[in-house]
Formats: sequence, C-alpha cells, structure tokens
Amino acid sequence: MRLAIAVVQKQDAADLVAALTERNYRVTRISSEGGFLREGNVTLLVATETESIEPMMRLIREHCITRTRYVSPLPPVADSGEFYTPTPIEVQVGGATVFVLKAGQMLRL
Repeated sequence: MRLAIAVVQKQDAADLVAALTERNYRVTRISSEGGFLREGNVTLLVATETESIEPMMRLIREHCITRTRYVSPLPPVADSGEFYTPTPIEVQVGGATVFVLKAGQMLRL
C-alpha cells in the first residue's frame, strides 16, 4: 500500500481528479498555497496499491502541464535613499510535485 501526495496547480486539479476517479483511484483534495509564488495549489492524497503507482503517475504527467511565468523578485535590503527597480524573471511553474510513501495500512471507518 502506498500514499501519494501530489501538489498540483489549481487549473490542472479538476481534470486530474476526474481522470483519477474515472480509473477508480480514491482521491482527497486539499486546498494549499505555494510559498514562492504565493498562489493557490491543490494537494491530492491518493492511497493505492504499489502496482497502481506508475499508471497514476502517467495520469499526473498527462494532466499537469508546465507553464512559463514572469515574477518580480523580492527587493534586496537597500541603504536609505537607494531605489531598486525589480526586473521580472522568467520561471517555469506547474507540473506536479509528487511524494510516494509506504502506508502501513489504510482504514475506512
């Protein structure tokens, strides 16, 4: 038994959850927020058998795409009187971050 914890972008979550439940994965959806972009994410908890991990990972890869974003970095600490104009930098966001853990047991009460 494995517990997969997948952090995905909000805009990818609905289609991914639909695809997972269509294939009989039991999914718990939790709203979360990333620290870098300070934007909403969705954390999915999926308990499944070990042999079902790879098919689940394929679904995640199919539904969670990477996007290009431009963000302004935090300004450095400046001396008084200094002016800092942030230049937006290009970053890749999206896809998914997935943790797969051994689960000793799963109980449905």
